Amino acid sequence: MDDRAHEPTELVYIPEPSWYPALAAFGLAGILAGIFVWFPYGIIGAVVAVVAIVRMFRGGVGEVERMPRRQRLTTAVLPAVPPRKPSP
Repeated sequence: MDDRAHEPTELVYIPEPSWYPALAAFGLAGILAGIFVWFPYGIIGAVVAVVAIVRMFRGGVGEVERMPRRQRLTTAVLPAVPPRKPSP
């Protein structure tokens, strides 16, 4: 039995923590408040939501661009479709 620790073959990348999703939710709540309370809340909420969503997506694109393009495979690649039985 092999008790040695093996080197990982695939890496999992986790995004960095961000306040942008919370700011986007705050902006959307401001838009909703602007509908029912006072329209400047809606305008401020829309600006906050748009800025937060744009920065959130730009940050995601930047993180994807920094990832390695290929990972080393150490296992066999499985076929996408199971093989069929030959017809007689």
